[in-house]
Amino acid sequence: MAKTELQKYLDPKVLTKIRRLDLQARLVVEGFISGMHRSPFQGFSVEFAQHREYSPGDDIKHLDWKVLARTDKAYIKQYEVETNLRATLLVDVSESMRYQGNGGRRERMSKFHYAACLGASLAHLLLGQQDAVALVTFDEELKTFLPHSANPNHIKALVHELDGAGLKAKTSLEPICHSVAEKIPRRGLICLISDLFVDVDGLIRGLRHFRHRNHEVMVLHVMDEDELKFPFQGNTMFRGLENTGRLTIEPRALRKGYLEAVEDFCTDVKRKCVSNQVDYKLVSTTDHLDAALLSFLAARAEAARKIGSKR
Repeated sequence: MAKTELQKYLDPKVLTKIRRLDLQARLVVEGFISGMHRSPFQGFSVEFAQHREYSPGDDIKHLDWKVLARTDKAYIKQYEVETNLRATLLVDVSESMRYQGNGGRRERMSKFHYAACLGASLAHLLLGQQDAVALVTFDEELKTFLPHSANPNHIKALVHELDGAGLKAKTSLEPICHSVAEKIPRRGLICLISDLFVDVDGLIRGLRHFRHRNHEVMVLHVMDEDELKFPFQGNTMFRGLENTGRLTIEPRALRKGYLEAVEDFCTDVKRKCVSNQVDYKLVSTTDHLDAALLSFLAARAEAARKIGSKR
C-alpha cells in the first residue's frame, strides 16, 4: 500500500529535517491519522479509543457490525463517557538522553529528540480528542510540572518546556514517581518516556505508587539503535554521559556479553512491568513513530474503558 505524503513524517529521518517541535508533532499526528484512514480500520473514529477488541463475555449488542463486515474482526463500541480522560506524560530530560548514535550525524535523532517528538505528538493527539494533558520533565529532580488542561493551545506550553530541557543531570525515577503520584488526585493514564537508566527495583516501586492510586500506566522505553545493536568496530573510546568516566576498548570482544546484558535488562524491565499491570514497549530511535502511537492508544483505550466503567 502506497504511503501518503503525510505518512513520511512518521519516519525519524524525515523529521530531523524539520526544526520546530510543534510542527514535527502536528505532521506526525496528521500522518498517523492519514495512515489509519488508509488501513483496514477505515471507518473508525479518528478518536481511536472509541473501539476495543471483543473479549469473550462482552455483550454483543455493543459490537460494531460494520467494522466486523469490513475487516472480519470483532470490535466493541465504546461511548463518550468512556473516552475522555486525564493523561500525564513524564519525559526524561537527563544527560543520558543526549546520546545520538551513528556518529552524531544529523539524520539520526538523539534519544531526547525522539522522546520529545513522541511526547509532543501524543499531547497533540490527546488534545485533539479533548483529553486533558499534563507534562512532567525530570532528571534527578522534578524539573517541570504543567498541570492538566484540555485547551488545544496547551500544546504551546508543552512544546516550550520540552524545547527548553537542559539535559545535564543524572536520572532518579523512584522519587519522581512518588512526587508526581501525590500531585494527581484523579485517576487517569500515566505515560513514562525514558531510557530507564535507573535501578529497576526503584523504578517498579515508583510505578506501583501510580497503580496504587488506580492510574493506568504505560512505559515507552526509548533506546538508541547503537545501544540495541552495538555496531562499533575497532578501538573505541566510550564516554559516560552521567559522570561515569571514559573507557577505551575493543568493542568486538565485548559485543556478545553486552548484547546479552541489554537483552536481560530489557526482559527484566518488561517482566516486572507486566507483573505489576504496567504496559511496556521498547522503541528504537530509528523506529517509525506510528508503532509507539498505536501502543499508546491501545493503553489509552483500556484506561478510558476502565475509568468510564467506574463512573
